Amino acid sequence: MEAFDEPRRDYASEALRPASAFLNATYGWMCFGLLVTTGTAWMTAGSPTFARTILANGPLFWVLAFMQLAIVFVLSARVQQMTPTTAAFLFVAYAALTGVTLSFVLLAFTGESIASTFLVSAGSFAALAIYGSTTKRNLTGVGQVMFMGLVGVLLASIVGIFWHSDALQFTLSVVGIVVFAGLTAYDTQRLARLAADAPPDAVSSYAIVGALALYLDFLNLFLFLIRFTGRQRQE
Repeated sequence: MEAFDEPRRDYASEALRPASAFLNATYGWMCFGLLVTTGTAWMTAGSPTFARTILANGPLFWVLAFMQLAIVFVLSARVQQMTPTTAAFLFVAYAALTGVTLSFVLLAFTGESIASTFLVSAGSFAALAIYGSTTKRNLTGVGQVMFMGLVGVLLASIVGIFWHSDALQFTLSVVGIVVFAGLTAYDTQRLARLAADAPPDAVSSYAIVGALALYLDFLNLFLFLIRFTGRQRQE
């Protein structure tokens, strides 16, 4: 009779625990990365001369940008071969470098507009993440379309460096918001599915790569939104 007196085990809940731990780690690393970026940007902007030197020095700025791109590529392509410590180090390094290159936001826009845009971005991101995580609709097609849109945004951004047009910048901002809103919903759904399939011995590394994807979605959503809502400082 003792066997019948034992409490029933909730096997469904036990099966969900690894997935829950994966998602908790993913969102935790994303938030930590944003904190690192914010802190680095604030410290860099605290020395306007240093910040302007970096932004005005073309070769140095492009070296920093190339380092960021290289880290994203390495993390995405070699996550299976990385230890969690290495993946975490690269992610934090990327967040710090991004803070340095984005310090111009703190210098160009008022604190009130940055704060309000951040709140709008956070609310939008949360709503899109909830939708992506709970919808029964397969967003793979949306992700493919958004990826093509991302390629278009990157190409248009390169053109915008050499051809200054208000109409191009406005269109680029609108498309950028739509693209990263769609990618946010798609990535959250993709990560929810990956949570159940990630190799047990690589969960930490996969969580960091997932955090990087969400980090980039949020950051770019914020940057495109601030073009509309941001109020520039008066010199």
